[in-house]
Amino acid sequence: MTTTSRRRRLAAVAVALAALTGLLVQVAVSASAAVPPTPSGWSLVWSDDFNGNAGTLPSSTNWIIDTGHSYPGGPANWGTGEIQNYTSSTSNLSLDGAGNLRITPLRSGSGEWTSARIETRRADFKPADGRILRIEGRIQMPNVTGNAALGYWPAFWALGSPYRGNYWNWPGIGEYDIMENVNGINSVWGVLHCGVNPGGPCNETTGLGASRACPGSTCQSAFHTYRFEWDRSVSPNQLRWYVDGQQFHSVSQSQFDSTTWSNMTGHAGYFLLLNVAMGGAFPNALGGQTPTPDTVPGRPMVVDYVAVWQSGTTTTPTNPPGGVDARSTIQAERYQAQSGTIVETTTDTGGGQNVGAISNGDWLRFDGVNFGTEAARQFRARVASGAAAGVSGLVQVRLDSPTAAPIGDFALANTGGWQSWRTVPANISGVTGTHTVYLTFSSGQPADFVNVNWFTFSTS
Repeated sequence: MTTTSRRRRLAAVAVALAALTGLLVQVAVSASAAVPPTPSGWSLVWSDDFNGNAGTLPSSTNWIIDTGHSYPGGPANWGTGEIQNYTSSTSNLSLDGAGNLRITPLRSGSGEWTSARIETRRADFKPADGRILRIEGRIQMPNVTGNAALGYWPAFWALGSPYRGNYWNWPGIGEYDIMENVNGINSVWGVLHCGVNPGGPCNETTGLGASRACPGSTCQSAFHTYRFEWDRSVSPNQLRWYVDGQQFHSVSQSQFDSTTWSNMTGHAGYFLLLNVAMGGAFPNALGGQTPTPDTVPGRPMVVDYVAVWQSGTTTTPTNPPGGVDARSTIQAERYQAQSGTIVETTTDTGGGQNVGAISNGDWLRFDGVNFGTEAARQFRARVASGAAAGVSGLVQVRLDSPTAAPIGDFALANTGGWQSWRTVPANISGVTGTHTVYLTFSSGQPADFVNVNWFTFSTS
């Protein structure tokens, strides 16, 4: 969606409020479908089925609602030239009571357009080494075509986590446009943004993209399933785009220099976004200045579900609450129990929270960590320390009991500050199966010596 910094201006169009009421057309949608069962050989990382009472906002546990014409301190008009004002009003953003989310652009009597944009709180969607990450949504684009659709710009996409709090590092941190559409055209676009702007290996500000018509029914008249896969199980890695299971675009790691690829994939992961913009560079490029007086408000994008899976049968329905793939990025603050620690806001890449105030004898417990059948032999943790000179300690991994013998550990002293983060590896004894994982902390001094943001396990 962040495809260009070009900005356009459009004179406001006065429309009577009575006319607006008559144009709020309800879209006929098929019966809602639940998140599909997890395919064999995969594990569910995260999902939202948008179940809830009609007229309510989506889960605040899962989603952040963006408002206004930009991020605070970020590019105007969201960097794309789109003209709408994003709001948290249930007129623009709400569940429909039938298992769907609706994002509805509206035009006021004075001509102002409003709409909605949401993004996942999680910003760590990334495949583990040797795995495939699948991001999928079942969506009906706004059911409007022709002149009435000029300026509509629905999208389902992902941005690299370092964008949060910076807003000026695009496109280097990466953007995966899983589904984009403009002006009611019966086509889905899949686009990668990366590198530098303008030009660079992703041909910015256009990006590396492809498009195709939706199979069977048009994109506007029916639900279709839009999927993106990030494949780290092959070398070179691959990125792939699908509609209704049919691949229509792919990009290979071999197309990029190592710095570009690392900047795009070497951070903590991605957060997901859903929005309907009005006007801006992409619709203007294909339809002239948009929206126009003929553009009809009130046609929602309808989202049935969003889900993220990872290849590898490492999470099963029998896992207890909190069950997690050992090879995923496990956020430290998502423990099931702890002793002696606090949770605080982090300034580390991707934002969110970290666990802090950790000293000798403290511990964190994580239930149902599934290592699968291939033994994990390495542990990596994202840690920081502002400990005084001479204060250090061990970060230890134990299984099933906080007093069990550690299967691995590493030592840590001052890293330059309590928010000066580094990723530290440690070898561990080979682990398979599902376990309760304890992070325990040991030091010869009573003072705090470490903060932890996240950790993960891998085969090597």
